[in-house]
Amino acid sequence: MLSLSSMFRYPTAYDVVVAGAGHAGCEAALAAARLGCRTLLLTMNLDTIGQMSCNPAIGGLAKGHMVREIDALGGEMGLNTDATGIQFRMLNTTKGPSVRAPRAQADKKAYQFRMKATIEAQPNLDLKQGNIADIETHQDEVRAVLTSMGVRYETKSVIITTGTFLKALMHVGLKNATGGRMGDGVSDFSDCLRRLGFEVQRLKTGTPPRLNGRTIDFSKMARQDGDNPAPMFSFMPEWVRKGRHDIFTLNHWEGNEGPQGGLFHVEQIPCWITHTTAETADIIRANLDKSPLYCGIIQGTGPRYCPSLEDKIVRFADKERHQIFLEPEGRHTDEFYINGCSTSLPVEVQYDFLRSIPGLEQVEMMRAGYAVEYDFCPPTQLQPSLETKAVAGLYFAGQINGTSGYEEAAGQGLMAGINAALKVQGKAPFLLGRHQAYLGVLIDDLVTKGTKEPYRMFTSRAEYRLLLRQDNADLRLTELGAEIGLATTERVAKLRAKRERIAQITEELRRERRETRTLEEWLRKPEFSWKDLPENFQQVPAEIADQVQTDIKYAGYIERELLQIARVKTQEDKVIPDWVDYDAIRGLKTEARLKLKEVRPRSFGQASRVSGVNPSDLSILAVWVRKGPTAQQNSQAESLT
Repeated sequence: MLSLSSMFRYPTAYDVVVAGAGHAGCEAALAAARLGCRTLLLTMNLDTIGQMSCNPAIGGLAKGHMVREIDALGGEMGLNTDATGIQFRMLNTTKGPSVRAPRAQADKKAYQFRMKATIEAQPNLDLKQGNIADIETHQDEVRAVLTSMGVRYETKSVIITTGTFLKALMHVGLKNATGGRMGDGVSDFSDCLRRLGFEVQRLKTGTPPRLNGRTIDFSKMARQDGDNPAPMFSFMPEWVRKGRHDIFTLNHWEGNEGPQGGLFHVEQIPCWITHTTAETADIIRANLDKSPLYCGIIQGTGPRYCPSLEDKIVRFADKERHQIFLEPEGRHTDEFYINGCSTSLPVEVQYDFLRSIPGLEQVEMMRAGYAVEYDFCPPTQLQPSLETKAVAGLYFAGQINGTSGYEEAAGQGLMAGINAALKVQGKAPFLLGRHQAYLGVLIDDLVTKGTKEPYRMFTSRAEYRLLLRQDNADLRLTELGAEIGLATTERVAKLRAKRERIAQITEELRRERRETRTLEEWLRKPEFSWKDLPENFQQVPAEIADQVQTDIKYAGYIERELLQIARVKTQEDKVIPDWVDYDAIRGLKTEARLKLKEVRPRSFGQASRVSGVNPSDLSILAVWVRKGPTAQQNSQAESLT
């Protein structure tokens, strides 16, 4: 603990202090401030707020779902992406509706600086540069944060969103340097976390080289354009307006508000696709002895679903080539991000293998790729509200919880900001179930199962993914966001108008007939689609038509998921009391006992998802809970005699 006697005690007392201004920190600070809490956002560098440290893109499979959920609740990521995107696509359009997802390339600097402007303009929110060094507690409850510059900020709650900066070490070949991002510093704050009793482990991530677009031969590559019209992330695109002096809002709504009153203006830039060659693989294999990953220098576990290029060459040796995507970093730069090419090989090896790729024969590398090792705290140390179990008023969000990706971080930040604010206000936490949102799946996976590798969201992780589509995030969540005070009345009014329109169109389909069947019955047929309906239905806005068509075509599957949710709800509603002492329960397997003590699930439903806990353990636990605390006390007394 730093010496309090030499600290400058900042005169403003805060309700919420957020440490770290990446994607998690931005959402956390904005949510807390918008809920009426006096909030401080503390960052190591004011010039890197909301920076996209890796790829210049938002969304993708399952990730796009989460961004739309963040927006539906009243978060910022969707709006900021719509305002600064330079290419928009809907992925998996030829597949079922549950796996379709929006993805956008964003102008890296426009995204960053527009987010900073949003934060600076937010009432109740102060923004300051400073490196968190310690947390002052009293009786295991947050009292203040202390910075490395000797400033003490009194606060009722703290949200830690330190990203990859905890004890961070960067690797390029056999060389390394401290830092969580090239050109930035490092934080020793994990020492404080250990002192407070938290378990700290190590993970690894990586980033690819950045290339000079003027030295790329795009004629040897396949062009990939965005969709027209561009699929938006926000349900409120009419809020994206360009001010007179606003240089970072690249796209904007033109015309009146409402789905029929205007259009979203966006000028898109193409991406490009190429591939590795046999020569690429040969160069990499010949230099594996210089890879910190294969030399044993890197100890942290890397992301399974986003392996480095050298990892792909070794693990998938039978593949003749690997696809590479070139993504522009912005509208006013020639810098390109080379997706699919994360590496920590030496600079000279990166130079050689890049020039073996079609279209990159004369390429100039502007920044080298590198790997980063960093500390994280296993997330089973958290409650479902993202508040830590060890220290009241302390919340973790983002990569400190073992996740990867901007979207996963932003979702956790939003939920942590909401719950920190609600706790300060003496209200119950805001929790989302696995049947309500991908954000609910994300948090339940983290706090119940933990993670040994960087966690990434996939649609396959959600049991009820047909209900958790990206197109209905507002129908699922906006009214919940309004109940806690985050989603605005304008959002709710637009949602209710949408819901009424859906009901109206559905009723018309049930009334109108063609031959012996209603139009609803025709629409259920696999070979029949919306374009086969009469002309008057072709005037229905696409978002309404898609919603109605999906609900009708997949009605049987949706009904099945709803029945499954109803069956599981009994277990989810059955609370495990705080008085339960797992050491006192006879008959529990040792593995189940240890896991249940670590996670301390809130309900039998959550307990059933803890790895190592089987149905017989749950039956024993249920009998124990029914006996009540008196029986437990008697058992504990017997064990002492």
